Amino acid sequence: MAVVSANKLELLQIADAVAREKSIDRTIVIQAMEDAIAKAARSRYGSETDVHAEIDPKKGELRLSRHMLVVETVENPANQISLDDARKHNPAAQVGDTIADTLPPLEYGRIAAQSAKQVIVQKVREAERDRQYQEYKDRIGDIVNGIVKRVEYGNVVVDLGRGEAIVRRDEMLPREVFRNGDRIRAYIYDVRREPRGPQIFLSRTHPQFMAKLFAQEVPEIYDGIVEVKAVARDPGSRAKIAVISRDQSVDPVGACVGMRGSRVQAVVNELQGEKIDIIPWSPDIATFVVNALAPAEVAKVVLDEDKERIAVVVPDQQLSLAIGRRGQNVRLASQLTGWDIDILTEQEESERRQADFEKRSKLFMEALNVDEVVGQLLASEGFGSVEDLAVVDEKELAGIEGFDEETAQELQTRAREYLAQIEAEYDEKRRALGVEDALREVPGVTGRMLVAFGENGIKTVEDLAGCATDDLAGWTERKDGETKREAGILDGLELSRDDCEAIVMQARLKAGWISEEDLARPEEETEELAEDEGEGEGDPDGEATAEGAGTAPA
Repeated sequence: MAVVSANKLELLQIADAVAREKSIDRTIVIQAMEDAIAKAARSRYGSETDVHAEIDPKKGELRLSRHMLVVETVENPANQISLDDARKHNPAAQVGDTIADTLPPLEYGRIAAQSAKQVIVQKVREAERDRQYQEYKDRIGDIVNGIVKRVEYGNVVVDLGRGEAIVRRDEMLPREVFRNGDRIRAYIYDVRREPRGPQIFLSRTHPQFMAKLFAQEVPEIYDGIVEVKAVARDPGSRAKIAVISRDQSVDPVGACVGMRGSRVQAVVNELQGEKIDIIPWSPDIATFVVNALAPAEVAKVVLDEDKERIAVVVPDQQLSLAIGRRGQNVRLASQLTGWDIDILTEQEESERRQADFEKRSKLFMEALNVDEVVGQLLASEGFGSVEDLAVVDEKELAGIEGFDEETAQELQTRAREYLAQIEAEYDEKRRALGVEDALREVPGVTGRMLVAFGENGIKTVEDLAGCATDDLAGWTERKDGETKREAGILDGLELSRDDCEAIVMQARLKAGWISEEDLARPEEETEELAEDEGEGEGDPDGEATAEGAGTAPA
């Protein structure tokens, strides 16, 4: 074995060669040699003997020593020495000290040499793996170039020069085929430590792969003048990318397209012909959604900010263009903006508006016992519910054409009587469900809410205090480009997330979990405090945020 039989100069030459070849620290190689030589020496002196090997990193001189622990009563002579014997070597020795006894050089046999070689190989391999992990863990989010080393069950193993990476089958573009020796460009999206060594995972379908490609092709993006705000991709088919310029004199879309489309074409070629829509980003969500649905024309948008949902009205002849083939255009626009998008034609929107008008008119006719003309008049004036009518200023109501003060007063009286009747019915249901009276005293809680609470097992102030905002308001999750809405206890009551959160916090205040001073603190501190004080009473925290989607290029 070359290492254990080499002279002092050869030891250093071997260490230098291995360190250069494996790109690891020379000190690590020398330490591996020391461990290997010590292990080989133990095969000669006994496995229980504590043998240490030291190699001078400058001269290459090898020194073998046996370490003995100083004890009062020797139980194992292989690695222990009595205090009297130790003081023969060192008069100042004490119990617990270690005495180093120099050993003579050894001639190593074939088995010892083979064992030493295995130790060195293992130590060097571990150091190489650690170096590879440390090098690539900070490169997540970068694009790398490599050469295909082999293809295993559809997965492509890539030689990066200083390590190996893998592109899984589902991270490659559809109908994309690589063979041994092909050059490949991909995006590092994960680096993990695994028993077989660090694993570097590459992707050609990741949303940010497209964003990084544009950064390479467009100097304005690289310099920070143009920023990629969001990307959405249907890999291998179509993509949308939203950009904004920090310099008013620079057109972000034009910069990404390039002269005669040269810049965007370079990205398209790398992505195997994937069509790319470059869209100007806007902080106004309505404008952004309209831009994202290009090339379809939009006539009107209606926002629902609480649910992050937007209804888009398009001309009848633009419907198929707005939706796209198999819903691709609207799906990518939804991913790009992070909002759910409903596409309606002008005719459908008109029918929906008419249906809503008729529904409100009928509500007023039944609740207030008025004729159709009055019901339609109230609906056309924008009143959405009986509650709106009950709290509006009487003068404003009397100012409606055809109404006078007496009519306005009568309408409000009927509205309040109707609401009182409904509240009494809710109170009766609430009692039957076992909801305690104290829950009625929580600010913001109505009779209808109490019934909903009772139907969902919330019967005390502590029960309500233990709820998270999501329990009341519901939440949305976006997975694989699809948004799923989970209903909350108070769904359908037209409450915002802030309203639901305020109700929960008032319940925690009434339950004594927090104080008035806590309510004045920043929201994050209050949530943490409530979580600590409510431990064992439920989960007062746990407000989950909706998973956003809109960073994926298409």
